[in-house]
Amino acid sequence: MKDKPYELFYWPSIQGRGEFIRLALEEAGAPYVDVARLPEGRGGGVKALMKVMRGAPGTLEPFAPPFLRAGELVIAQTANILQFLAPQLDLVPAEEARRIEAHQLQLTIADFVNEVHDVHHPLASSLYYEDQKAEAKRRSQIFRAERIPKFLGYFERVLDHGKAGHLVGGRLSYVDLSMFQVMVGLAYAFPHATAAFAAKIPGLVKLRDHVEARPRIAAYLASERRIAFNEDGIFRHYPELDAS
Repeated sequence: MKDKPYELFYWPSIQGRGEFIRLALEEAGAPYVDVARLPEGRGGGVKALMKVMRGAPGTLEPFAPPFLRAGELVIAQTANILQFLAPQLDLVPAEEARRIEAHQLQLTIADFVNEVHDVHHPLASSLYYEDQKAEAKRRSQIFRAERIPKFLGYFERVLDHGKAGHLVGGRLSYVDLSMFQVMVGLAYAFPHATAAFAAKIPGLVKLRDHVEARPRIAAYLASERRIAFNEDGIFRHYPELDAS
C-alpha cells in the first residue's frame, strides 16, 4: 500500500457515509482516489463503482457503497473500513481496549446516522420525500425532542468521562472526525434544533471546532474535494422538519 493509493468507492454527488472515510484519509494526508468522481475516460464514474461492487468470482461482493480497495482487499461498511484504516493512518490508540472502544463508538454513530436518514425517509428509501412528508414531519418531532438529546447527550458524557477533549484516548482519533461530521451535518439539516441543544453539549461543540481548525481538515473543507451538503444525501435541510 505504500506505493499505491487507497481507492474509495462511493456515489460521486453526495457526502453520505463515504464522507466519514474521506475525513480520515484527508486528516492523515493519505493518498487516495475517489473513484466514482473520476471521469470514465480515466477509469472512474459510477460504472467503475458498480463493476467492483459486483465482485470478482470467489470474492465477497459489497452490499452497497462505500467500500474501499486496498491492494487485493475490498472492504465494505463504513465502521469496518475505518477500523481497518485507523491503525495504518495513526488515527486510533495502539491498545486493544481503546480500539474496541473506538469501534463501539463508531457503530453508535452509525446507528445515529441511520436515524437521521430515517427522518426524511421514514417509510421507505425507494419513495421520494414528497411521498412521505406527513410521516417525516411526525418523525422529525420525535427525533428533535428525543433522539438528538439521547445520542448527543451520550457522546457528551463519553467526552466528559475521558477528560481529554477526545472521544477515545488522549488525542485525535477517527471517531472524533466522524463526530465532527455528525455535528456539522445536524447543523445543516436541523439548524434550530441543533442551536437550541448546543448549550448542553459544550464538549462536542469544542471538539467540532477543534477538528474544523485542523490544517488538513480546514484545507479539505475549503477545497473542491469536499462535496457540499445537499438534499440528496443523509443530512437534508427541509425547513418544515426543523420547526423552531
